[in-house]
Formats: sequence, structure tokens, C-alpha cells
Amino acid sequence: MTGPETDLRAAVWHKSSYSNGSGGDCVEITDHVPGVVPVRDSKAPQGPVLLIPAPSWSAFVGALKNSDAPTA
Repeated sequence: MTGPETDLRAAVWHKSSYSNGSGGDCVEITDHVPGVVPVRDSKAPQGPVLLIPAPSWSAFVGALKNSDAPTA
């Protein structure tokens, strides 16, 4: 079970390709923890991390890819 005790100090974080270069909208994820996708704000790497269940993250990303929402 993954919880608040999850150690992410050795995690390799990847910034979203949709994050902009001017310091805003910066989201990072890591695949360091099986079964969940840790998500954080790259502007606050020592801040909180959301632990999203992997199936929920896949559904979220899939919905974004299939939506008509603007990407900019």
C-alpha cells in the first residue's frame, strides 16, 4: 500500500511536454512507485505530491487526448 510514507527522494521526475517555459503550468510525474502516478508542481519540488492510482491517471490522460479542450 502506498501512502504518506512513500519515499520519493530517489525518484526521477519528468516534466509534462505541455508545461510552458515561462514558469507556469509545470506538472511533473514519476513512475517510481508501482500502481500509482506521483504528480507534483515543478515550481515547488519540495511541496506536496499527489498519488494518483495508475488506472485513474490513464483514464485522465485518455480523456484529455480525446477531448476538444484547447491545449494552449
